[in-house]
Amino acid sequence: MRVVIVGLGIQGRKRLAVAGSEVIATIDPVSLGADYRALEQVPLDSFDAALLCIPDAPKIEMITYLLKNHKHVLVEKPLFSANTAQLEMLRELSLANKVACYTAYNHRFEPHFVNMKRLINSGKLGRIYSVKMFYGNGTARLVRDSEWRDQGPGVLPDLGSHLLDTMLFWFGRVDEDFSVYTANCFENKAPDHVLFGSKSAMDIQMEVMLLSWRNNFYADIFAEKANVHIESLCKWGPSQLIYRERQLPSGRPIENNVTLLQPDPTWALEYEYFKKLCKTGKNNINNDVWINNVLTKLCFDVTRNYKKV
Repeated sequence: MRVVIVGLGIQGRKRLAVAGSEVIATIDPVSLGADYRALEQVPLDSFDAALLCIPDAPKIEMITYLLKNHKHVLVEKPLFSANTAQLEMLRELSLANKVACYTAYNHRFEPHFVNMKRLINSGKLGRIYSVKMFYGNGTARLVRDSEWRDQGPGVLPDLGSHLLDTMLFWFGRVDEDFSVYTANCFENKAPDHVLFGSKSAMDIQMEVMLLSWRNNFYADIFAEKANVHIESLCKWGPSQLIYRERQLPSGRPIENNVTLLQPDPTWALEYEYFKKLCKTGKNNINNDVWINNVLTKLCFDVTRNYKKV
């Protein structure tokens, strides 16, 4: 497959490393190393797919251009729009032209995320009572110094979209009745810390921040028959999955701990998954619609109610 990469920032260079010799051109309006300054300059007959590593604002227009020209698209998350009808238009365009349109959420390919999904689907956990997730990094200063990142709802769509997609991956669609519990601007103009959740289907608590100087992710599922804990991602390793089986009427649980210390496998696995989608012309835009609906409400709450600290 012949691909082009649009955007040579951090994400774009990761995509370039994985796609390797399949990349026939790179596009970036300012990067000196790019082959082209604009996507429209690239001959349409020279490539089959585009990997879009670009800011949110131009995504819809660029994806529309590519799908209309029968090109497959991988776009970095989130695929966000003030008008859900725009996303539905992309879904129909993808189906009509039989080309893939995939919004990338690489954490779906984390080994322990896959193992957690298997546990949930197995029924071994019983009724699930509560889900808690935390995603934090220490990029507050980088975001503040960026020309375009420190604005609007801040950390919420960037990291919060990952957590919402993880909910979709593990449980499928749940009610969209999420709300913001607290949002703070500790160092940045836009929120650098947000706590949000839902109590509709199960107790869901999610926290995202740019002030965790040691990058970290963790998830806890508290359920009828067991508790499960994920600590960290492979890229920040070691990554652990701890399964604690309940003992009745009480007592120390039977514990199984699997620890992984390995390079991040998600980028390569996701790229292979995308290439398979290109053979079928499928898309994951239904997921984007759900995430978009939830994020629209949450972002509105955040921009109205955040606290400057």
